[in-house]
Amino acid sequence: MYSDTLLALERAHLLQIIVWGGASVLVGVVLLAFLAFRRTRSALLANFAIQCAVWGLAEVLLSGVRLRGLAHRDGAAAVTLDRLLWLNAGLDVGYMIVGATLALTGWILGRRQGPMGAGMGIVLQGLALFVFDLRFVLALSPYV
Repeated sequence: MYSDTLLALERAHLLQIIVWGGASVLVGVVLLAFLAFRRTRSALLANFAIQCAVWGLAEVLLSGVRLRGLAHRDGAAAVTLDRLLWLNAGLDVGYMIVGATLALTGWILGRRQGPMGAGMGIVLQGLALFVFDLRFVLALSPYV
């Protein structure tokens, strides 16, 4: 029962990230297509869209690989997963800090919209991953 529940939680977590990643790719591509169709130049939107598409693709690919390799875990493997999730949550906070720094630097150095858009895209992706990882680690906590 314990192993089955853990496997189901992990599968749901990975599927959630895959859906988010797919939606991010879709939004990024639609925004870029919109800009191209309208023949509009917006460094802010273009860089935001690129970040969404690239991060989304990476999320889909990495989570897909992990999903294919899912297996039942024993107690030690559950503890390892818990530690990995806390590490990922810390990295997610780091992504948000880097994105905010990039956006703020773009703003301070002459209101450059390219870095501002890229920074906002990175903050959004980091925040989403942080929420997903934190929800999973909290759901996992009774089992470790």
